[in-house]
Amino acid sequence: MIRISLKDGSQREYPEGITLLQVAQDIGPRLAKNAVAGVFNGKLSDLNARITEDGELELLSFDDRRGADVYRHSSSHVMAQAVKRLWPDTKLAIGPAIDRGFYYDFDSQHTFIPDDFALIEKEMNAIIEADYPFIRKELSREDALDYFNDRKEEFKVELIRDLPEDATISMYQQGEFVDLCAGPHVPSTGKLKAVKLMSLAGAYWRGSEKNPMLQRIYATSFPKKAMLDDYLYKLEEAKKRDHRRLGRELGLFTIVDEGPGFPFFMPKGMILRNELENFWREEHRKAGYQEIRTPIILNRQLWENSGHWDHYQENMYFTTIDEGDYAIKPMNCPGGMLVYKQQLHSYKELPIRMGELGLVHRHEMSGVLHGLMRVRAFTQDDAHIFMLPEQIVDEIKGVINLIDRFYGLFGFPYHVELSTKPEKAMGSDQDWETATDTLIQALNEKGMDYVINEGDGAFYGPKIDFHLQDSLDRTWQCGTIQLDFQMPEKFDLSYIGEDGEKHRPVMIHRVIYGSIERFIGILTEHFSGAFPAWLAPIQVRILPITERQHDYARQIRAEMERLNIRVEIDLRSEKIGYKIREGQLQKIPYLLILGDKELEAQSVAVRHRKAGDLGAMPLAGFVKKIKTEIEEKTL
Repeated sequence: MIRISLKDGSQREYPEGITLLQVAQDIGPRLAKNAVAGVFNGKLSDLNARITEDGELELLSFDDRRGADVYRHSSSHVMAQAVKRLWPDTKLAIGPAIDRGFYYDFDSQHTFIPDDFALIEKEMNAIIEADYPFIRKELSREDALDYFNDRKEEFKVELIRDLPEDATISMYQQGEFVDLCAGPHVPSTGKLKAVKLMSLAGAYWRGSEKNPMLQRIYATSFPKKAMLDDYLYKLEEAKKRDHRRLGRELGLFTIVDEGPGFPFFMPKGMILRNELENFWREEHRKAGYQEIRTPIILNRQLWENSGHWDHYQENMYFTTIDEGDYAIKPMNCPGGMLVYKQQLHSYKELPIRMGELGLVHRHEMSGVLHGLMRVRAFTQDDAHIFMLPEQIVDEIKGVINLIDRFYGLFGFPYHVELSTKPEKAMGSDQDWETATDTLIQALNEKGMDYVINEGDGAFYGPKIDFHLQDSLDRTWQCGTIQLDFQMPEKFDLSYIGEDGEKHRPVMIHRVIYGSIERFIGILTEHFSGAFPAWLAPIQVRILPITERQHDYARQIRAEMERLNIRVEIDLRSEKIGYKIREGQLQKIPYLLILGDKELEAQSVAVRHRKAGDLGAMPLAGFVKKIKTEIEEKTL
């Protein structure tokens, strides 16, 4: 018998050799039905895998990101099987799961076109209907090479040859189809339900221009058709909400040929940006931060000392000043440390929290630039916290509270990932272990769920990443908390301790918006340009019906301007219906319509962007309503 510990803390005993799926069936039929994979003793595994030792088991459904990846990777094998059935001479490359979908790269004499999608989907559905089991087979390097050489699958042969000598080589079979794969997969093709091919693209084998160009088919899959339909609806909605189009139509920002990747903010966009920055400053002042500003150009020696020259050089811009080498900063942290060093600090001063809305520049390839989401110049809402070792956990929890306050304000739910030591990293294993354990302690004390993201930490320390979810269910990594034992050492930072001696502080790097430009892009799509009143560039537009109301409209505008309400007045000789439609297209929160009745009663007819006609109300009543909405920053 073996003992299995479940995620809820309970334990169960089973005969040795039982499969993960049989355990799920024993726990409950609904759990077994929803499960797509399992994690046993920390290893992601097939549900058909047999358990031969005691351990901890977590069963994953599609709702878990890891489960969704297994589901969609299995879907990619089914798509490849369908393509091979339809065009047998096609050569297979790779077919991973990606965010909200999957793809497979093919080398085929047939040129795929969108008209092929229905044919491929029909064959995929036949494979799903056949309910072939996914069968894992492990084999030697020689046997694997022979197998794929015999089938002239040269891309698979190359992948096998690049594997370490001691690597376990496995392949998966469903029906007549076999593919090189580490797995895991769902138990059988019948576990898959709703599939949809999405688009085509070209892709160089292994991302190198020296290699053959392959044909990539993008697709997605879901366990329910209703989920697929919802996804497709939101995809179409995302096109309508594209921040690049809305930014142009609403007069927020633009990017011109003269500055690719360098956004220009228009007057209305600056209002939105300034409101975000004002809120940032207000909340950081309350949280005990001091604001600083550091130069965007600093000399080469600084960047060598920080490690950026070695670890980040390909993303940096350079210049020469007085025959010396300088770099335009890609990050704000070295400047923050220079500010800290300008005076000697006592342990009594710590923690010191320094915030900066710092402009940084990073070289991005032209092909990846995308509106405000991927740019070459952006403002990070950086802060650097210098503290005593015993203050680390409390400071991390304080940052988490601040991030929660920001995201909650905009209606963003979020999930958390803990990123660990990357392959190229500075510092000792002991430092990394201590830093990682401290982040885990803070997360546990906050009672937060999190996912481990192995090897994705910064080169100087582990980090907690915050992935917010927008109104279209897309996720965006924005906030981050990075714990750093390395930079204080490299920059010889110190404080005077209780013993009168110099000691090394510990440092946190953190952002909340991440990039203000990108955050504005996310907000624009999240709200579809219909920003809450406190953020809206224009909060009220006054629409007099005839010239008789013009003077009254001007009086209202003057009163609102006195109260710092952002207001416009439309005095054009257009029909009121046209003015209303235009105001709605520009997504202005409130339209005030003035006719003879309103002039006589000294009232306003209020039209809300979402709620529609709210009827007439006294001007003072409307002003009180919108002022409350602005001050409370309601959605």
